[in-house]
Amino acid sequence: MTASAHVDRFCEENLPPSEEWPTLRLDRPEFQYPARLNCAVSLVDAHVAEGLGDRIAIDGPTGRLTYAELQNLTARLARVLSEDLGVVPGNRVLLRGPNNLMMAALWLAVIRAGAVVVATMPMLREKELGEIVEKAQISHALCDHRFLDALEHTQTHSSHLRTLAIYGGGPQSVESLAEGKSPDLPPVDTAADDTCLIAFTSGTTGKPKGTMHFHRDVLAICDAFPRSTLDANADDRFIGSPPLAFTFGLGGLLLFPLRLGATAVLVEKGSPDALLEAIARERATVCFTSPTAYRIMAAHTAEHDLSSLRKCVSAGETLPSATRALWRDRTGIEILDGIGSTEMLHIFISHTEADARPGATGRPIPGYEARIVDTDGKELGRGEVGRLAVRGPTGCRYLADERQAEYVRDGWNYTGDAYRVDDDGYFHYLARTDDMIVTAGYNVAGPEVEAALLSHPAVAECGVVAAPDEERGHIVKAYVVLHPGHVADPTLAEGLQNHVKAVIAPYKYPRAIEFVDKLPRTETGKLQRFRLRQG
Repeated sequence: MTASAHVDRFCEENLPPSEEWPTLRLDRPEFQYPARLNCAVSLVDAHVAEGLGDRIAIDGPTGRLTYAELQNLTARLARVLSEDLGVVPGNRVLLRGPNNLMMAALWLAVIRAGAVVVATMPMLREKELGEIVEKAQISHALCDHRFLDALEHTQTHSSHLRTLAIYGGGPQSVESLAEGKSPDLPPVDTAADDTCLIAFTSGTTGKPKGTMHFHRDVLAICDAFPRSTLDANADDRFIGSPPLAFTFGLGGLLLFPLRLGATAVLVEKGSPDALLEAIARERATVCFTSPTAYRIMAAHTAEHDLSSLRKCVSAGETLPSATRALWRDRTGIEILDGIGSTEMLHIFISHTEADARPGATGRPIPGYEARIVDTDGKELGRGEVGRLAVRGPTGCRYLADERQAEYVRDGWNYTGDAYRVDDDGYFHYLARTDDMIVTAGYNVAGPEVEAALLSHPAVAECGVVAAPDEERGHIVKAYVVLHPGHVADPTLAEGLQNHVKAVIAPYKYPRAIEFVDKLPRTETGKLQRFRLRQG
């Protein structure tokens, strides 16, 4: 590793032990990066230097910026961070807000300033924000002024979060402070293997896991899937629904278009109906969203002009063959299915339009390799179901987390997915190997929902699992045992659902609640979730 530019050494001190790191494959020409690298410069300034400053970088309802304007804005915002807010290289800076121009500009500005981005969704509640702030010891937060309340409460109870600034409006907003700044502050000369991003995911215990990614990791995902498989170009206009706080959305809606010199079209509301309207209005060419959204949108394609659309990418949950066929029938476009993970940063198995196969995710994209192994790590034969193990130019590095040794073994990343490989080398998804529930593209940890339910005075015991659902793939279902004196009726069920929405992010609430007299447990008292899944 080359000398770090970080003044705040928290990230370096909380990386996993080197012997627990994954093996990285950086031998391909496209993954050769200089030792000193600031990825924000590669994504923005490089295009200006090439004479492409007049190209539109970010577009959308809240405004548009050329690459030259984006370079100017991010440089001034970086000066605000360092001069007004006291950010030093290595500080963790939390971002909270929906997908829009300022969220994107601040993401780039934080990295330009040599700090570390921790992006969060506006729907997270105080409890979840607090866990992230404490885990990453976040010192600064930048929040859309419309979503300030929960973060203010978090700051009140945090010993780390000392600075909270707003954006999106008002005389004290960071963009107002940036108006009087000069853009001549050079970007921090970070190392290629300095941490620039901590992306949080939730495991089966519900405890947040921070995944640490370097500047070169950000460029590696841009130089993998978009170039080799998606085959996008500088004339494309990228659009989609995933939040920038999700690495699927971060890559597909911001990093990929900027790396290509293309245009990122950001929309705050990514519901299927709003997305269809935005595709038509903005003449988008590449779309990133979930299988659930494609299913819903397919019924309304005739109501919108989608003639500009040429590429569609799906990830986050299993793409049913029927959804793939329905979308192709309505639009003529073959959806590119893919599997990625927060730990790997983005998609590592997918396919092109030409080699799509119903029911299969695809093959490892160039630069990655994958295999199916048993519980001892021994590779299994074709057709055998086992654990998916992957390695490539990116890999898992958890922030101070003992679960690192579970995810990375002998240099391979174990994604927690059960797969099989057919005779032609196509990978077929079967299920998660843990208790994670994937619903409409969101990951929900069953134990976290159980904890929220158990905080209600009526709930004595509960078990939360995934239940099949035609529209969303799976939904969160709760089996609840009540304390004596409470009536198991629809009114209480609705009350429990509202309670969960108030305690944790609303998308995690149980859409189905079944009241039971007791839960299935082992002789030692452990909950048998597999029996709940069987109904």
